[in-house]
Amino acid sequence: MLTILGFAMIATFLVLIMMKKMSPIAALVLIPALFCVFVGKGAHLGDYVIDGVSSLAPTAAMLMFAIVYFGVMIDVGLFDPIVRAILKFCKADPMRVVVGTALLAAIVSLDGDGSTTFMITVSAMYPLYKRLKMSLVVMTGVAAMANGVMNTLPWGGPTARAATALKVDATDIFVPMIPALAVGLVAVVVLAYVLGLRERRRVGTLTLDEALVREPETETVLVGAGAGAVSGGSGARTGADRGAAGGSGEAADGDAGSGGASDDGFQGLDPNRPTLRPKLYWFNALLTVALLTAMIMELLPIPVLFLLGAALALTVNFPHIPDQKARIAAHADNVLNVSGMVFAAAVFTGVLTGTGMVDHMANWLVDTIPDGMGPQMGLVTGLLSLPLTYFMSNDGFYFGVLPVLAEAGQAHGVSTLEIARASIVGQPLHMSSPLVPAVYVLVGMAKVEFGDHTRFVVKWAVLTSLVILAAGILFGII
Repeated sequence: MLTILGFAMIATFLVLIMMKKMSPIAALVLIPALFCVFVGKGAHLGDYVIDGVSSLAPTAAMLMFAIVYFGVMIDVGLFDPIVRAILKFCKADPMRVVVGTALLAAIVSLDGDGSTTFMITVSAMYPLYKRLKMSLVVMTGVAAMANGVMNTLPWGGPTARAATALKVDATDIFVPMIPALAVGLVAVVVLAYVLGLRERRRVGTLTLDEALVREPETETVLVGAGAGAVSGGSGARTGADRGAAGGSGEAADGDAGSGGASDDGFQGLDPNRPTLRPKLYWFNALLTVALLTAMIMELLPIPVLFLLGAALALTVNFPHIPDQKARIAAHADNVLNVSGMVFAAAVFTGVLTGTGMVDHMANWLVDTIPDGMGPQMGLVTGLLSLPLTYFMSNDGFYFGVLPVLAEAGQAHGVSTLEIARASIVGQPLHMSSPLVPAVYVLVGMAKVEFGDHTRFVVKWAVLTSLVILAAGILFGII
């Protein structure tokens, strides 16, 4: 019964948000609460929620201060050179813009943090998508898939979890998988090219003069906007509401989306915004490198590192208290949206775990594997990693399910390392899971409904994951 209720709860959540019958926050809170009562454990709902909040509180703190830190870095111009390089490549061609999104997301993903990747990618690319009236869900989908492939880096999380759970070396998992992951990354770029061509056909060929026509400013489009940007509602239609894959919101971004000119004059971040600190560029660059190095070396917990980094960045770049308050206020909307979503997700995960639904669902899936598939446990693990890492947290899958799969594989002569490598192929899909806090940074900053993003990206993310799995089998890695 718990197995059925678990799948029913997840299905209900996904259907309601994709049909836009409920907001993600409301669905994440109310649906698990209702199913908790169905299970007959309503009296324990408070305990489950507190446990879920306690487990996700460090993640929420990390995201809050990471948004402030990287928001300040965008404000002061640290990433402007990267933006200018991408803009120079993209020009006003929708196909190049989508491919540039994939490349930028992949490059920034080298730091191993999805939230960082999405903040930088959206801040750089959002103005282009708005000005060219391109689909915003194409941007979020391509960024999520590129980050999902790169999330398999040893310091990215899944590989380290698999290594820890199965007591093997993370290097032995990742290094042999590099060819298959490279194929997966190429697949994302090729997909970006195809989606870009589709956007080019839908949008049409624009001249730079047409692309640069300003429309009335109705919303604050991105962190890093000048102090004069006005805050507006999120009523502009999201990408999935227009055309083939949807379309962009109708309002352009005004001053917030201008600046950062490439050689042809197309603009991204405002090069004259009052928050720029060119004299402190190398300080900010060294601070960011030091922060990411400390994060990779695990010198301190990540929330603590970002808390210290945000405080130091604000103090040095904006020594006057009113300026510091203004920068915090500029990013407060993103902080509130993301942290609220994380704590709402804590209710969902708390009920799934506390009621035992997750364990029953995992055991049922493992038990349904036919005995004849035993020698193919690498393939089975790779296929199971897609739904399981989407419907479960990485911790739940790698520490709860993977050891069971590895034991079943060993009984049929399949090595633990092979099972471990197969377990990471589902990450391109996992990065769009409603249980991944970073995805709310992505859709929140891009002003895309989570349901629209989900409806668009799932099929492409599954395809990318299957390409990685097929490449792994073809190369004899899995």
